[in-house]
Amino acid sequence: MDWIQILSNSASSIISPATLAYALAALGLAVHFGFAGLLNMGIAGFMAIGAYGYAIGILTFGLPWWAAALLGLVASAVFALILGIPTLRLRGDYLAIVTIAAAEVLRLLFLTTAFDKVTGSADGLFGYHASFRASNPIPEGTYGFGPWEYREVDWWVRILGIIALILAIITVWRLMASPWGRVLKGIREDEEAVRALGKNVFGYKLTALVVGGVIAAAGGIVYALPSSVNPGVYVTSLTFFVYTALLLGGAATVFGPVIGSLIFWVLQTVLGNVLPAAVQAGYLPFMTSIQAQTLKFILVGIALMLIVIFRPQGILGNKKELTFVK
Repeated sequence: MDWIQILSNSASSIISPATLAYALAALGLAVHFGFAGLLNMGIAGFMAIGAYGYAIGILTFGLPWWAAALLGLVASAVFALILGIPTLRLRGDYLAIVTIAAAEVLRLLFLTTAFDKVTGSADGLFGYHASFRASNPIPEGTYGFGPWEYREVDWWVRILGIIALILAIITVWRLMASPWGRVLKGIREDEEAVRALGKNVFGYKLTALVVGGVIAAAGGIVYALPSSVNPGVYVTSLTFFVYTALLLGGAATVFGPVIGSLIFWVLQTVLGNVLPAAVQAGYLPFMTSIQAQTLKFILVGIALMLIVIFRPQGILGNKKELTFVK
């Protein structure tokens, strides 16, 4: 096995668009689940709204890339309001069912041929990169060193992704240190006690759903920046992967989702390179390369179960501040 190539690919994934997108999505989910106690199982839907809003804004409405990104964020806020107003009074388990169903309904709407001219149906959307690449201030060429050597377009995607992540971290950190954030944590622990103090629990939950949804939508936009928008990406397993990254780093933390996403994608890259190479080298003679790729996702599922059992607070979390909905 070519360990140098495997390590190079793994190091490259540290600042990949996928890692940055997952970090944003996990940070948005931290607002929902970690700080507000909302068991949102439809985070993939918010990412899809952001990505499709961005692509449709350019292809259908002819907007510049930055205005299309704003359209995707606004669309996610509207989706959060539509989803939250009738559901946030539900108990945690019912809320989980509703949100996972809403995300799946949304994906099927993007897949239907009825809106093929707008959503692209099963083919998805592509060819929306012209205005984004035209705004790139980096001169043409290849920059970086070692595994972090990219073309100017690739750096432009990563720079904007890092800027979006930093802004999201600062926003969440300031919000959670504010009185609003302290009330939100109180709702997570005992919403009846907070309601008895005269606080509008429903309003706080709805605001948290909107804020987290917008941050997750930003992750969807970053995910769509370098390539295309494909409905096959925004499936239920995407939500589980984001939860894995969140729980790995720490659900009720600001930096935990970022650390968890980084570790998650590095491990994904390592396993995605090591397992097929092990099959080809004869170390795993009982499976094919395709089965080895499937084994990667099985190991992720096992890792999620082990995290929940043995380290529910995550790497950066506080064991006294467990965030699982009771």
